[in-house]
Amino acid sequence: MRYEYDYLVIGSGIAGMSFALKVAHEGVRVALVCKTTLDEANTALAQGGVASVTNLEVDDFEKHIHDTMVAGDWLSDPKAVEKVVKGAPEQIRQLLEWGVDFDKKEDGSFDLHREGGHSEFRILHHADNTGFEIQESLIEAVKKCPYIDIFENHFAIEIITQHHLGKIVTRRTPDITCYGAYVLDLAKGRVDTFQARVTVMATGGVGAVYLTTTNPLVATGDGIAMVYRAKGTVADMEFIQFHPTALFHPGDRPSFLITEAMRGYGAVLRNLKGEEFMHKYDERLSLAPRDIVARAIDSEMKLYGDDHVYLDVTHKDPEETKKHFPNIYRKCLSLGIDITKDYIPVAPAAHYLCGGIKVDLNGESSISRLYALGECSCTGLHGGNRLASNSLIEAVVYADAAARHASDQIGHISFRTDIPDWNDDGTRHNEEMVLITQSIREVNQIMGTYVGIVRSNLRLDRAWNRLDILYEETEKLFKCSKASREICELRNIINVGYLIMRQAKERHESRGLHYTIDYPPAPTKHE
Repeated sequence: MRYEYDYLVIGSGIAGMSFALKVAHEGVRVALVCKTTLDEANTALAQGGVASVTNLEVDDFEKHIHDTMVAGDWLSDPKAVEKVVKGAPEQIRQLLEWGVDFDKKEDGSFDLHREGGHSEFRILHHADNTGFEIQESLIEAVKKCPYIDIFENHFAIEIITQHHLGKIVTRRTPDITCYGAYVLDLAKGRVDTFQARVTVMATGGVGAVYLTTTNPLVATGDGIAMVYRAKGTVADMEFIQFHPTALFHPGDRPSFLITEAMRGYGAVLRNLKGEEFMHKYDERLSLAPRDIVARAIDSEMKLYGDDHVYLDVTHKDPEETKKHFPNIYRKCLSLGIDITKDYIPVAPAAHYLCGGIKVDLNGESSISRLYALGECSCTGLHGGNRLASNSLIEAVVYADAAARHASDQIGHISFRTDIPDWNDDGTRHNEEMVLITQSIREVNQIMGTYVGIVRSNLRLDRAWNRLDILYEETEKLFKCSKASREICELRNIINVGYLIMRQAKERHESRGLHYTIDYPPAPTKHE
């Protein structure tokens, strides 16, 4: 099956759907492709909220910019930081127009939270399920839009470039162009050709590369892997943010997230002896940035041989706690934990990727006509570490920039007539599923053991050697197999694991989220 669209959007989180809504209008055809359903995205799991300067009596753009630069260990791109921070209020208004309901006080002003790394209360939220509220509102808006065609249970396999036209493409090729993507219709088992004037990658993060993650298991880094294989630029992959406080409940995958807003609310971290410990690691205590808190918890666990620590909110008013964190309260209560009386067992889990597909201030990648938005992109905003609640606002600010830029370009782009169909000659359906599932387990184990919160050259080398064997085995299997979601996801997490390791090996310092025992922490740079 062949399709032609003005815009092909791959991914259905806040980035993909907000872009689609911004470009869709009469005379323009938009395809929105997601590999499961519209509601299965990282956006829906974001509990904390959206960072934006709204209370001008105490807050301002410069404070938000400074907080972002400090959290990013001064590796953030100042232009990207300024773009997001100053563009945030307008995009908040857009979210409100789309039906997003942020919590307000009795006087009608926003009920703002404060999270680790923020100097002021500036987090807009909807109880403790902000992402779900945003996702549901955007889904409703997308479904009502007559100019957007939704393709659920469609898995993008590769983007289409000159490589598929018989031309040799390398990372030095100056004019790589994207013409769309090959997409697997999971229900029919058929690979369709989606040709597009503009393609947008909004495929989310890479958490499923790790065994312990807060991400939905669809977060296999598909967009990043596709762009890497197409010789696009991928950057800052070493900066994997581990959320310090995922609910410790062995067997759960993904792990249930205990939002950072709970620490902003006053929750205190304790070891299994019941002792507070953050004073040993940072003067900001439990409100230190996530990388510091995650390493502190990791250190305490290793020091005592424990597999988790505690988060204590029992000293707060019980009714207020239940009001602010109703979903966390219900989840924990279902496991026999009353958070108003009991400590919450928590441990770090892979949570957010600060790097990804390198894009400019318009959201365009190094590959012409290909944009990347949301967690799969590397805008430069996060630098070495993401400031809490900056990601959702980054997604909509850059979706707006990309929509404006692409709309100006699209009238000058024609469809090609020489795009070939997907070639699967000589392949057969894979009957050895155990090979794939076992390889996925091995990747998860390798990444968690050797490329986690604390790294070393020896660990990275060991991971490299083991992953290389899996790469060779998987490529052989892929070449002789019919395309399937399972083999493609395995391929993608191996590519992503390789990128994380390679870029970690190339950074000869401890900086931001990349912490290695072979190099002392770099002195903090203030500008």
